[in-house]
Amino acid sequence: MASASASANSAAPVQQAPGQAALPVANRTLVTVAVMLATTMQILDTTIANVALPHMQTALGAQADTITWVLTSYIVASAIAMPVTGWLSDRIGSRKLFLIAVAGFVIASALCGAATSLTEIVLFRLLQGVCAAFMNPLSQTVLLDINPPENQARAMSIWSMGIMVGPILGPVLGGWLTENYDWRWVFYINLPVGIICLVMMWLLLPSRPIQRRSFDGFGFGLLALALASFQLLLDRGEGEDWFQSIEIWIEAAVAFSAFWMFSVHLMANKNAILNRRIFANRNYLTALFFLFIAGAVMFSSMALLPTMLQTLYGHSVFDTGLLMVPRGVGILLAMSVSGQLVQRGVDPRLIVGGGLALITLSGWQMTGWTLMMGDWPIIVSGMVQGLGMGMMFIPLQVMAFATLPPQLRTDGSSLLNLGRSIGSSVGISLATTVLARQTQVSHADMAGHVTAEQIGTLDPGMLQIVPQLNDAVLGMVNSEVTRQALMIAYLDDFRLVTIMTACAMPLVLLLKKPKGGVEIDTAAAAGH
Repeated sequence: MASASASANSAAPVQQAPGQAALPVANRTLVTVAVMLATTMQILDTTIANVALPHMQTALGAQADTITWVLTSYIVASAIAMPVTGWLSDRIGSRKLFLIAVAGFVIASALCGAATSLTEIVLFRLLQGVCAAFMNPLSQTVLLDINPPENQARAMSIWSMGIMVGPILGPVLGGWLTENYDWRWVFYINLPVGIICLVMMWLLLPSRPIQRRSFDGFGFGLLALALASFQLLLDRGEGEDWFQSIEIWIEAAVAFSAFWMFSVHLMANKNAILNRRIFANRNYLTALFFLFIAGAVMFSSMALLPTMLQTLYGHSVFDTGLLMVPRGVGILLAMSVSGQLVQRGVDPRLIVGGGLALITLSGWQMTGWTLMMGDWPIIVSGMVQGLGMGMMFIPLQVMAFATLPPQLRTDGSSLLNLGRSIGSSVGISLATTVLARQTQVSHADMAGHVTAEQIGTLDPGMLQIVPQLNDAVLGMVNSEVTRQALMIAYLDDFRLVTIMTACAMPLVLLLKKPKGGVEIDTAAAAGH
């Protein structure tokens, strides 16, 4: 009886004392600055290179279908390495791993800038992606560890600002550097920032206790194979016409088989690379799903809008970046407010629900865009979507970690970042596929109703003198039909994003409001 009582007590949640940080530091502000420099530098690199791809293609003598490996290699390497962050952090220490990751990222950035061939830059981007995979989970864990429970919502607000605003500022900064200097500065810009960050972290960064966990090589191999195959499927699917290609079928089969085997291995092995007790936490799993949706919505919009604004509305690269800024402003405003609301005891579920409602509203606004409108609707919908993203992100982070013990934070953070990354890949792939397919469908539908009588004919005598005029008229008509079809396809994409967000809203009811501060499940901690 006594044994049962002791067991029950050990499994009960233990309240972390207010005012007590898991890793106290002498200067919390400077540690936060150093960590956020690393986070912002890394997250900028997910989008800053996109606008420089045409310049890289010319300089490196690459083909249009191969230069995209500059982006793909980074994404695949980051996805593969991210799940092992928790094990490496426990094995060699979080401080040492963070320093190695930042140093490796800076070195890889310098090598990318100096690359003289496509093979070189792809290899260096692989190294950069591996280092980047460790930086986001470790930065989030550090901010949680150095802050007491009552300050963790504010810490997550600061961290989230860098995570959410970085991808929006990336294209603006990348376009400016490419137009005014050279595409190599897209990578060289990381050197001064990274060196300052590295020095600050060397002097100030604390370390978590080292735990000698055995490495689950079989589980990691299965998970890495599943993630790599899935990312390749998403990246190459549209170009290979999806399941009309044998390559896509092979990648899908490998991804499904490897993930299925990893799931069985995770459930059967107590020393798996991920602690399976994480998946028993309802708040964590729901937050993981919402962050997947947030990644899909945010990054699909970011992938669509720049090309739309430049192709259909004739904006320059820099002006396009400026029109994306209101979205970032909305995110910053909402995050600062939502962090304060969470600290004052407002139910986080209400804030998440309000954020989803605003994102749905912005999607509905975007479905009403026309080719003849000005910039104001773009600014307003961007601000509304940014407010929704900012409102949703902070409470989700707080609720996801509210019932996770400190020992599981690095594993938990790596999975949340991986979920958001996969969500962004799925969102971008889905958006580009819908855009391509609906453009073809709409063009064929409209072209079938265009006749000579509707176009009007030129004077027959004029056509005898200048017969090329008829071809010119038909070419102009085809260009306008293509333009209209492309606009319809963009609206279909926005409608899909709106429906996805609206369907996710009822899942807010699955979240549980944290009671008081951070609850620590000692049973989960002991199981690691």
